[in-house]
Order: sequence, then C-alpha cells, then structure tokens
Amino acid sequence: MQEFEYPLPDEAIAQMPAVPRDSAKLLVDKGPDEPPQHLTVANLPDQLQAGDLLVLNETSVIPARLPLRKSTGGAVEVFLLEPEGTGWTALVRPGRRVKSGTQLRSDRDSALEVLIGDEFGQDGRRTVQVFHDGQPILQPTDCYRLSLAGESPLPPYITSKGHSPDRYQTVYARTPGSVAAPTAGLHLTKDLLEKIEAIGVSIAKIDLVVGLDTFRPVTVDNPADHVMHSERYSVSNETWEACQTAKRVVAVGTTTVRALESAARGPLAGRTDLFLRRGSQFKIVDSMMTNFHMPKSTLLMMIDAFIGARWKLLYQEALDNQYRFLSFGDAMLLHRMSN
Repeated sequence: MQEFEYPLPDEAIAQMPAVPRDSAKLLVDKGPDEPPQHLTVANLPDQLQAGDLLVLNETSVIPARLPLRKSTGGAVEVFLLEPEGTGWTALVRPGRRVKSGTQLRSDRDSALEVLIGDEFGQDGRRTVQVFHDGQPILQPTDCYRLSLAGESPLPPYITSKGHSPDRYQTVYARTPGSVAAPTAGLHLTKDLLEKIEAIGVSIAKIDLVVGLDTFRPVTVDNPADHVMHSERYSVSNETWEACQTAKRVVAVGTTTVRALESAARGPLAGRTDLFLRRGSQFKIVDSMMTNFHMPKSTLLMMIDAFIGARWKLLYQEALDNQYRFLSFGDAMLLHRMSN
C-alpha cells in the first residue's frame, strides 16, 4: 500500500472553493513524453473536440447531517446514509449513549423527530426513522423537508466555515440522494457548459449516489482484499447510446467513471461494487476530469489504473505548483493509457 502513499501537507488541502467555480486550476496530462500543461477549468473547452461526449453525474447532495437533542438536552448527531425499508441507515454520534427507542428533536425545526433503532454491522450503523410534521421521510426526494434542520455533510477535512451550502452542489444537480458531492463537477458553470456545447461537444448525464465510504482509505496491505462499498447508479439508454457513437467519452469525476464502467459490465442501473484498480480494463471512458484524491484511497487507485504510475509525477507537479487538493481543490484532465 505504500505505493499509493504521498505526502499531503495540511496547507495543500483546500478549505474554501474557488471563486468563480471555473477559476480552479486544471493540470492537463500530456502523456509520458511531454510535460503537463497548467491551465484553469475555464480553458476546458480548448481541450475538447467536436464529437466528444462530456458525461456528468447529476446527483444532488441531501442535508444528511442532523444536529439533534434528546429530551434530556444531550446533543446527538444523526448522519443519514441511505433509505432502508421504512427508515434509513445512519451513523449516530455519540452512538453508545443513545439507546434504541430514543426520540430526538431539532432545535432548528420543531416539526422534525428522529427515532433511533438498533445497531447493525461492524461500523456502528443504526436504523433510524425520520418524521416531519408526523409524516415519515422515506426517500431522498422527501429530504427537502430537512432543509431547515439539516446540513450538507462536508468531508471531515474541511473545517472552515463561511461558504454557502450551494457550493457543495453542482450547478446541474437534479436527483437527490448523495451524502457527498461529485466534486470534479463543482468546477463547472452553466456558461462553461454552454461554451462546450457550442463547439460541438455533446453533454450527457448519469446518476451515481455518492456514499460516505468514498472518503474511507484502504487499510489492508493487498488492495484485492479491500471490501468495496456499493452505490446506486443509473445510466439511461440515451446516454449509453451516445457513448457508443462519441469520438471520445470524457467523464467528469470518478463517480461518473464508475457508473459508466459498471454499465459496461452489467445492467444500466442497479448497485455497483466495482473496484477499478491496477489491471482493470476501461471499456467506455477515454478521458477523465477529476480532483486530487486522498492517499491510499480507492479513487487514487482508479487513477493509477487509468494512467499508470505517472500519477505520482503529476501529483508532485501539482504540489510543487501550489495546487489545492481534495473536495474543494483543483482538478486534472487525464487521458487513458492504452489497455
């Protein structure tokens, strides 16, 4: 696992998003024979060609982090993960002090009530039921009713305050469900997408619901032993057909790559536990725009599979040139090495 380690100083972790969105830096990989190019995301249209297909993940982040209180006044945080049966799976903190059957309320929204259920699994997940004005919240599409009480679940390494919640949401977000943003898409603006379409590039959408496990590092010595988390995805027939006829398929974000490559291996919609790592064959995606990822993460291993060990040189180039890393950080544009 040491080969997927790299030094990441705290000052390189972006705490605030770029303003405007497309002013973020863009490191363009030119292959092993040329130095990378230093641009901004605003220059992305210059890197695309007529006939290309740009594919976006249009999932939206729900206000999944709920600061609540017991009837005794004790503070409890409930982090909703995904719907399950008549309730949700969730993380509850401090979990050991909250018994099954405990009722929690919100200081921000008196209409919200959360009923804590049993623990299951090995990571402390609980079943919970969520009610607003006495009506159960059962699906992500109902989560707009949590907007007063809930918060966007920013990654734990983002500790700064002061940015508006919509900056952890893409401008094209449409389908509620994710508890983490597809962060490469945070750099795109409506004007930039219009410019991209104007040069003859088509734009298509997929859905992949980004889960909390996307932040978890690989802790086993052999990546093959890592138990990959599963996520819900959907690729429409229209998007799939567009991929077949495109000059190049350019995926925005690792979540888009995962959805498209999952569709290439099975149904166009369902759950995927696909782990793209060294030796994996990429059947659909030709190019990828992505942020800089955590050491020892499955996302970094995907990059390694996509372009090979050259990622180490690119990451060092980015660090040497003060690029900003992780969710609110800068981006890179990669082109798949030959399988």
